[in-house]
Amino acid sequence: MRKVHQAIVSVDVRALGIFLAYTSCGGVLAEEGRPDVAADINELVVKLRSSYDIQTLKNHPLVRSYRDIMWRLGIDPTKVRPSSEALIRRVLRGHSFPSINSVVDSCNMASAESLVPISIFDHDLVREPLTLRRAREGEIFVDFGGRERKLSGKEVVLSDANGNILHLYPYRDSAAAAIRTGRTNYVDIIAYGAPGVPKTTVLEAVRKVCVYLLKYYPNASCSQPLLTY
Repeated sequence: MRKVHQAIVSVDVRALGIFLAYTSCGGVLAEEGRPDVAADINELVVKLRSSYDIQTLKNHPLVRSYRDIMWRLGIDPTKVRPSSEALIRRVLRGHSFPSINSVVDSCNMASAESLVPISIFDHDLVREPLTLRRAREGEIFVDFGGRERKLSGKEVVLSDANGNILHLYPYRDSAAAAIRTGRTNYVDIIAYGAPGVPKTTVLEAVRKVCVYLLKYYPNASCSQPLLTY
């Protein structure tokens, strides 16, 4: 088992009440089209549709907490949803749950179950420490689709020691350390907290990702989740 990449939260971001839980898992080869993953996704979709209503989802206490911190950061959550809420809304609108590969799907299922935004990165593509910090004015964030956004300095981002911006809190990952189907076998998992969200809930979100990965890869190994705040 390799060393867990350290994740830290800058002083000014900690002052906002934002925190992280994180861990690493090895021995998990990202694969497309696993039937056991598809079965779990189908089961989760049924659960989500029976548990939530699209009109009232925004009033759930956890969803409300992430929306509130987005307002404080100058992000309109009625236009850009926290990533966990976006997954659930997609399902409630009748669309399919996104399926990429066994590793990314494990992350997304745990995020939708817990209502906590979670990222998963290729361990070999990032350099520690990972730092959740304020963006610098003029920094460029490039999303998965290759679209660039110039940041104002009000945003909160997760970056690595090479300066790569990995995540725009709490709703979008970049492609900088994306999971590589058929290649990634060691991952870093980051779950994002917000004011009003119990720390135990965010730790449990990380554990949920590990539970899925260990189900699909019984010989895998995950480190004990850590909390930084």
